[in-house]
Amino acid sequence: MSTATLTLQQWGNSLAVRIPSKIAKSARFTVGQPVILSLIDQGIAVIPVGNPKLTLSQKLAAFDPARHFGEAMPTSCLGKEQM
Repeated sequence: MSTATLTLQQWGNSLAVRIPSKIAKSARFTVGQPVILSLIDQGIAVIPVGNPKLTLSQKLAAFDPARHFGEAMPTSCLGKEQM
């Protein structure tokens, strides 16, 4: 089990700690990873839930026009846009 002694820092109106990369890798945490914080007898547990949110560039890189029926965004004008 990996351990680290960290110092709480002020972040706006909240407190924060940075998760060292060795521990983040062991826990399989990634940037954008949704987590739940739970109070337990010994302190706090950080539990991953779901998949990380993708950035716009990651979403565009994964876009396949053949699979998604054409372009990502229509290029022709619709409705009042034609005026």
